[in-house]
Amino acid sequence: MGNKITTFLMFEGNAEEAMNFYVSLFNDSRIVSINRYASGEPGNEGSVKHAVFSLSGQQYMAIDSAVKHGFTFTPSMSLFVDCDSDQEIDTLFEKLTGGGNVLMPLNAYPGLKKFGWLSDRFGLSWQLNLK
Repeated sequence: MGNKITTFLMFEGNAEEAMNFYVSLFNDSRIVSINRYASGEPGNEGSVKHAVFSLSGQQYMAIDSAVKHGFTFTPSMSLFVDCDSDQEIDTLFEKLTGGGNVLMPLNAYPGLKKFGWLSDRFGLSWQLNLK
């Protein structure tokens, strides 16, 4: 019996916006389910209590934390995307860096034809690699 391991993303109020943005960028992607906080529950009413979404067939979970934390995403954990074309990597880099930060500019690096590393406007880190 194997365990299923899923990346779990904790936001503080913008989980649905982030999921919709990510789903818009990748083929074979969708929001699978959203369970929202109801009135009287610890989270803001209507925010994401628990959600499942998929990007290119890979499932992720997300929540809007009902508790404010002194931490957020760091580049030490990132989503690595192998891109099939120059157009794909250029488009993803442009869209994901909007409102975010470039950690490594899109360029050729030793052993990498074209690569870029960034954190998006939600603070999530992405590594984009041209296969």
